[in-house]
Amino acid sequence: MLALLQNCSMPLARAVRLPPRTHVRPCFTAVGYASISPRANSQSQVLLGLSDKELQQLALDLGQATYRGKQLHHFLYQRKLREIQDFTQLPQGFRNTLEEAGWKVGRSPIFETVTAADGTVKLLLKLEDNRLIETVGIPVMVDKGLTRLTACVSSQVGCPLRCSFCATGKGGFSRNLQRHEIVEQVLAIEEVFKNRVTNVVFMGMGEPMLNLKAVLEAHHCLNKDVQIGQRMITISTVGVPNTIKKLASHKLQSTLAVSLHAPNQKLRETIVPSAKSYPLDALMSDCREYFQQTSRRVSFEYALLAGVNDSVNHALELAELLHRSGSGYHVNLIPFNPIEGSEYQRPSKRAVLAFSGALESSKITVSVRQTRGLDANAACGQLRNKFQKTPVVTDPFDLAVTDTSMPYNNKFAVSS
Repeated sequence: MLALLQNCSMPLARAVRLPPRTHVRPCFTAVGYASISPRANSQSQVLLGLSDKELQQLALDLGQATYRGKQLHHFLYQRKLREIQDFTQLPQGFRNTLEEAGWKVGRSPIFETVTAADGTVKLLLKLEDNRLIETVGIPVMVDKGLTRLTACVSSQVGCPLRCSFCATGKGGFSRNLQRHEIVEQVLAIEEVFKNRVTNVVFMGMGEPMLNLKAVLEAHHCLNKDVQIGQRMITISTVGVPNTIKKLASHKLQSTLAVSLHAPNQKLRETIVPSAKSYPLDALMSDCREYFQQTSRRVSFEYALLAGVNDSVNHALELAELLHRSGSGYHVNLIPFNPIEGSEYQRPSKRAVLAFSGALESSKITVSVRQTRGLDANAACGQLRNKFQKTPVVTDPFDLAVTDTSMPYNNKFAVSS
């Protein structure tokens, strides 16, 4: 899926290899919002992602007062600590009991940090199965400092939908992310920037609607526990049958962003192969119903590909489609960001302005996404790494510390 990033035309990214933290055991994530029993599974269980109520219940289950659960909540979401033994305000005995019962925080080490010239930062997190996911922090700066910090988060390791212009799909697909693996991306961005994330967009690696259960659980945690407003969260999709209706039933106040990329079914199938199973008319009908149920405007993402879908006639056809499908729509134009192995080209500035002008003349609300993170391969459609399908090879004799004297790109080449 598209990663929200948009890029900077300035040269040269600065790559920093951060030493990975201690290797941790495979995890089991408790799901749902019911009480949690540490005896439910003998494998490791994850604290991150649990609510205040669930953590209080966990404390009771382990023979502690409920306020110990509130302390756990504070350490996870305010202090953002990574290890249970770092919860030093808890009694040593309780910390030991948590670990003996198989609980852990559930944070992954940062494997790689790449910073673009415009301040956009791409993080590669190494998951417990040694696969890497990418998440991006996009700062908006003014004279007085940082005013907005957006976290573009992944929902899957890779993506199975293989949109023709997107690097993630070309890298293959491994698995869905668990709730805590989504939430931790936001916390990692906050650590790097030393600022709170104000906005979250599910526009990183993967198709969120193919992992809707975990995405909704992570959304709940980000809203209630990390305290990011629902209206500051965007869930993106290229379109998966029946899922928009499911999302509408939750009546979230978040934004739905639909990756459209074409004004008709025939052209859309050439750009988005999965469109063959989800006709454009059905997609637009579901978007209309979503707006009616939630009163939330649907945003349509439209990647402009030179000579493919970027003519004024395409814009007029798109406007007609939207008018025919109801109201409450917005179009976000994304000039194509180059990826390795793609024949697509970025449209000229004149073509972008002509397309945008045609939509505005047709009474369609439109914006052109500013490109950020281009020189760090962190822009829309550029997120991809070779470990989506094949895990990072870890030296069995050196699990805790990896030699950082050799530059990352000499060890593990990340394709753009």
